[in-house]
Order: sequence, then structure tokens, then C-alpha cells
Amino acid sequence: MTFYLISFPSAAMQLDASEFAAAERDSHAVIAEMKLAGVYRFGGGIDEDVAAVQVAADGTVTQQTYSQSRELNGGMTIIDVDTREEALEWARKTTVGCRTVQELRQFMDDPAI
Repeated sequence: MTFYLISFPSAAMQLDASEFAAAERDSHAVIAEMKLAGVYRFGGGIDEDVAAVQVAADGTVTQQTYSQSRELNGGMTIIDVDTREEALEWARKTTVGCRTVQELRQFMDDPAI
């Protein structure tokens, strides 16, 4: 099995106010389907009202992010499936449910874990 991240940035969610209730209902239905299929591992949205911080090895906390990284916000789901084709199909279903194009990324395998 391989873990995949299905995600979208907040700015991509360009819905009319009238579409939000249906998108919420339909996206939750896709998550329920993922759970029934046994592929759902985690999902949620980034709380954009809570500032990101960096934590150093000595425990120092600073309110900043890596300057070279893009902003991280929006929603995400982590799934565990056998093939990339399965991951692409779940990303498609998520796109339909959320009414927002999704990005799919594959996690690297760590043989030590």
C-alpha cells in the first residue's frame, strides 16, 4: 500500500454561496465512501486563523515559515491504496465532491518504518 495526499489550496475553492452546502455534503459523502473502502487515513482543513510557527531543535519557537515554501492552507486527505490509478480515482471523486480541482502527491516509502 502507498500513501497519497489529495489536497487543494483555499484560493482554489471558488464557489458561489449557494454551492457550499452541496459541496460540503458531497465531499463528506466521498470521505464516508473512502472509510467504507478502508483507504481513508486522515483528512481535514488547515486552520488559517492559527499562525504557522517554526520549532528549532533547542525548542525555540518563531512565528515564521520557510521563505522558499509556498503557503500551506486549504484542505487535505491522506489515503492508502495499492495503485496510483486508485489514488487518481479517489482524487477525481474528491474533485467532484468538493467542486474544486485536487492535487495528488505520493509519499515516499520509508523502509525503516
